[in-house]
Amino acid sequence: MQRYIEENAFVLHARPYRETSLLLEVLTAQHGRIGLLARGVTGPRRQMLRAALQPLQWIRFDALQRGELARLTGAEAVDAAPRLVGDAALAAFYVNELTLRLAPRNDPQPDLFAAYARMRERLRAGEPLAWTLRRYERDLLQSIGLGFDLACDGDGQPIDPAARYRLDPEHGPRRLLIDRGAADRSDAPSGQALLALAEDRMPAGGDQASLRRAMRRVLEHHLGPRGLTSWQMLGELSRAGVGGQPSGN
Repeated sequence: MQRYIEENAFVLHARPYRETSLLLEVLTAQHGRIGLLARGVTGPRRQMLRAALQPLQWIRFDALQRGELARLTGAEAVDAAPRLVGDAALAAFYVNELTLRLAPRNDPQPDLFAAYARMRERLRAGEPLAWTLRRYERDLLQSIGLGFDLACDGDGQPIDPAARYRLDPEHGPRRLLIDRGAADRSDAPSGQALLALAEDRMPAGGDQASLRRAMRRVLEHHLGPRGLTSWQMLGELSRAGVGGQPSGN
């Protein structure tokens, strides 16, 4: 039996369960991702509790775990969640879904917890969405052991700022030996862009798109054949002519 007392967590997902309960997925620093069952939270007297159990909210909770899910016994909001609309709201949905799919359950994730907190404040501050997402993708992969050194290629050679690279999910950056034109390098960021991501410096606008495509290829590899709902939503918006790449994912 596992007991959680005043555990800090970010809510990744919440969905109704039966008539008055919620099934939650939360991210903690000390225990990683945890599944929670919150019983009886839909009544008029539990509005404050239910409001605290929404995605992106930072909470402090108590729970008791005997099986796969822990039973929530108490929770409170630590602060006010960022109020997001439009592209920023879609970006938050993407981050939560990606974390839910890749972060393992019951595995301590202090670095990922800190990265999520930074991402959340960047969304609150209205920082550039594409750059906010690239940094979080980088930190997520690194935290769960799937990242790679962006300052060196897969063979240990320093990244050349003037060269182009493909991101191999298992090997790391691979230098393109022949530049065959813009179409061939659409998902091959420059070495300068990789170094900027490694050093937490926002790359030039021209490098943002290739960096996004390269990171997506890496994520698709680790996610497997079932993609993300947020990617499907983004594609539908794009086909409908609502923006281009609204949230940079």
